[in-house]
Amino acid sequence: MGFGGISIWQLLIILAIIVLLFGTKKLRGIGSDLGGAVKGFKKAVSDEQTATDAEPEKLKNTTTEQAQPVSEKEKDKV
Repeated sequence: MGFGGISIWQLLIILAIIVLLFGTKKLRGIGSDLGGAVKGFKKAVSDEQTATDAEPEKLKNTTTEQAQPVSEKEKDKV
């Protein structure tokens, strides 16, 4: 019982063949490159989410500034 009818022994044999073909250093380099790519993707997604969350705050701040009444003293200054 394994993945799609492939047993654990067959997976281990495939893994051993891959290690023999590429070597451990090459596989380690591929793994670190893949990890860096995933980390960069997660950072970009979180930055985009932060920017999207900040937009309603900006709109809220501008509408509250415009809605504030002007006092009589400030009217006299203008």
